[in-house]
This record gives sequence, C-alpha cells and structure tokens, in this order.
Amino acid sequence: MFNFRHILSRRAAILLVLAVLAVAAGLIINQNGNEFVVPTAIGDTNKAFIESDDFQHLERANRAFISLVKQTRQSVVQITTVTERKVERTNPSYQIIPPDGIDRDDLRRFLERFDGDLNERYRIIPSPNNQESIIPSIGIGSGVIVSEDGYILTNNHVIDRADEIKVTLENGKEYPAKLIGSDPSNTEVSGTDLAVLKIDAKDLPALPFGDSDALEVGEWVIAIGTPFNLHQTVTRGIVSAKNRTGTSIKYGNFIQTDTPINKGNSGGALINIRGELVGINTLIATNGLTSGNIGIGFAIPSNTASELLPKLIEDGKIVRSWLGIRMKSVSHDVAEKLKFDEPRGAFVVGVGQGSPAEKAGIRPGDVILEFNEHKIEDFMHLMNVVAYAGVGATVKVKVFRNGEEIQLSVKLEKRTEEAIESLDTKVSPDSSHVLLAGIRVQSLTPDLAKQYGHQEVTGVIVKDVEQGSVAARSGVKPGFLIKEIDYTKIDSLEDYESVVEQLKKSDEKLALIYFINLRQRGIFMTLNVIENDR
Repeated sequence: MFNFRHILSRRAAILLVLAVLAVAAGLIINQNGNEFVVPTAIGDTNKAFIESDDFQHLERANRAFISLVKQTRQSVVQITTVTERKVERTNPSYQIIPPDGIDRDDLRRFLERFDGDLNERYRIIPSPNNQESIIPSIGIGSGVIVSEDGYILTNNHVIDRADEIKVTLENGKEYPAKLIGSDPSNTEVSGTDLAVLKIDAKDLPALPFGDSDALEVGEWVIAIGTPFNLHQTVTRGIVSAKNRTGTSIKYGNFIQTDTPINKGNSGGALINIRGELVGINTLIATNGLTSGNIGIGFAIPSNTASELLPKLIEDGKIVRSWLGIRMKSVSHDVAEKLKFDEPRGAFVVGVGQGSPAEKAGIRPGDVILEFNEHKIEDFMHLMNVVAYAGVGATVKVKVFRNGEEIQLSVKLEKRTEEAIESLDTKVSPDSSHVLLAGIRVQSLTPDLAKQYGHQEVTGVIVKDVEQGSVAARSGVKPGFLIKEIDYTKIDSLEDYESVVEQLKKSDEKLALIYFINLRQRGIFMTLNVIENDR
C-alpha cells in the first residue's frame, strides 16, 4: 500500500529545493507560462559592458593576440633527438682465483661474511660473459624556421651529441634533420649555445627577424615551444630586462622575460607583437626547490642569432677574435675617481704577454672607452664587440690613461683554447701605485696564489716593501696577503684603494691590518700609515 502523504511531502521538498536553486541562479519563474526568465538587471549589466569602450579595447587586444599566434605558431617546430648510450652490464657471477692452498668454496663463504677490497686482496675478476647494451635516450626541444628552404634555429644543448634528429612541423608532418652548424657554450672559445638544422622541405613559413636592440622593458612578448613535450604551447608575458649576463653562457647577453618557459621550450621562439622573432628561448632560473618556471627566463637576442646564422651555415662553427686582456666594468667609485659623468667603459685588469693588446700598447689600469667605433658600455659589451670584429682585423681603440684619452691601433688574432690558456698564466699583474706604510700591492693572480700558497682565498698580495719603512720594520714581506684593513674586507685592488683613500682623508694615523703570512697564518698588525702621503 502506497503512502501518498509521504510522496506528497517529498515532492514539496523537491519543489522547494528547485525554487531555491532557481533564485540562487538568478532565474525567475513566469507564473503565466512554463518558462524561465533571466532577470533584466544582469542582462542589462552584461549588455552595457559589452557595448562599452573598455570592452571593445579588451576585445581588440584579445583578437590581436589570437591573430598573432595564428600567424606565427606555424613557424615553430618540435625537435626530437635520439642519443645512443652504451651501458656495460656485468654478470653478477665472478671468477675467483684463490691463493695457493685455499679451497675455492671456503674462500667464497669467507668473502660472503666479510667486506673488504676483494679485487685487490683475492684477485676477483669479472666473468668473461659481460655484455654491453645500447640504450636510446630521447630528448625534446623546440626550434624556429628561419628560411623557406628549411633552415631551423635552435639551441645547441637541444641537439648536442644526438645520433638522430627529427623535426615535427605545426601540422604534424615529420622530417629528418641534419646538423649544419653549432656554437656550443661549454668551451672558452665559443659561447652562444646556438645551432642550425636543415630539413629537406620548401615553401616553409619562415619567421622574420625583429630588431632585439629596439625591444623595450615592459614590452609584450609571446613564447611558443614544446615544454614537457606539450607541442605548440603558447605563453605570454613581458620583457623584464635586457643585456643580462652572468649565466653559464659566455656570449649570451640575454633578454630576460617573465613569459612562462619550461624544459622543452629551449630553442623556441620569443616573438614581439609585430610577429617578429626577437629571441631564442634558452635558459630559465630556478629557486632550487623546483626545476620549473618561476617567472625568470632568458632568450638569446635575435640580432645575435641573425648575425651568426650565415656564419654557422657557411662554416659550421663560429670563429672569434681575441684581444688578450682581463677586464672588469668601471664601478661608480672608479668612475668618480676618474671624474667620469657615469660608469662606462671596460677597466683593464691584466694584459697577456705577447697578446694583441700588449703589442698595441694597452696597459693594466687603462679604461677602454671605444673599440672599432663602438662606445663601450661595460666589459661584457667589449667582449662581444671584440669577438665579432674579425680575426686579423686592425681596429682603432680609445683608452683613458692618466687623465687623458689615447688612440691606439690593435690587430686582432684568433681566439683559441691555447690563447686563453696562455692568458691564465701570462697576465701582467694589475698593481696599485698607492703606498701604505711602505707597502705596494698587486692583484692575487693564480700563479701568485700557487707560489705563496694562497689558494681559495681572496685579497691583495704584497708586491714589495720599501726598505726601512714602517711595514718593513714590522716584518711585512712580499707574498703576505692583505685580507682586512680596519675590519673592512679586502677582495680586490678596488677595495684596497678605496679603504686607503678613506684613510688619507681621515685623521687616523694607525691602521689595523689583517695579513696572511708566508706560513698561512693570520696575523693582525697595527701600522702607522703616515707614510701614505709619501
């Protein structure tokens, strides 16, 4: 027998719930008909916004980005590599050769109970049935089509040591690729991490190069690539900074962007709103907790890539020129001392013996202001200008020395591993002309560090001590390392000269100096620094 009262109460409850949901959803039931009506207040609000100028601006920007992606994504490809790795698999059984008079089984049981250097003591050798296996390793990266006949730019680390390279276009079509040229970043000679591939295809959608120098910080950019094997992924952001250095890539001079870039984006395109290639996505910064994106990515500027592209196609590698100096940027303190309006140029720290710089008359302490008609901003700028000036080229150099600008001429040579190695051991040291209590100092070079045992420390080293001076009477000798002056840490000649300059300006006649002597012991000495004025 049915309980109609129970059924009616359930229906009432259901209707009540539906009514509440309808109100919550913003719907009104028309009692004169079986229909639901959207409240006019919400409808009017949406309609008013859609017809507003603000919405129209947003819609135009939205459609512009959609159009930009449609225009450019077909020029970005996925790169898949196969690298064969040889792995030796050893059979766990051993051939044991026991000493004379010892049973083989007894020796085996003994060895199972005790650890030790078994190979050395008991002549255990692997059994002869070891096998060598070849295990393929698969890599994923990105690339950019830069010519209609199939040339593709990517990063060298994407294809480095690959046995097979495959390119997949945006439409899914696959091609085998050939490595045409590369500029690896893991050597002293090279440094951009660029590579050029070639596929056998025609009428490809090449992405035009833009002017990366014209990029402005804050400008919108998009990145297209294959992060985590997700083909044709598009992200958007801005240019966060330009001319970033200090990475593992020597000649990077990167564009920094907050456009999300992850593993697999390497070699992909950084594109401006004009649909032009302005960078090759190469590196990301991580915080140590994750290897994923944290909003700091780096791209090789398109101007660098476009300059190197024909050289990589023609020669398969990049040959750079060499000046033969060690240098650093001009700091604010040095700029003030030299009476520059602002920091500029490259400060010459050392000059290699027999180098082009030495032959041209460049000296430690010079500030290179211009090189080959380029006004030098800092030492990284000079490094890049020198690298691409041309082997054998004779160029003009303007240096600042002793308050005067001097014009020099230098003939550049080829940058080689041997040249860099010679620079490490044959750099004329950067010496300070500032006298402190009879002490003259110079930079701590690798040779001097090895000679006096000051490895893995920083400071300036005592070059010589004037006879009869305060320092000489106190026992200071050449080879002592100055670590601190009046509790101020000394890491470089710049630090040393800054502290001594402050001492000169003050009324202090005593300085507390922390030395590391020739026995590698730290000692404090209080010296009368009145001889500073000599």
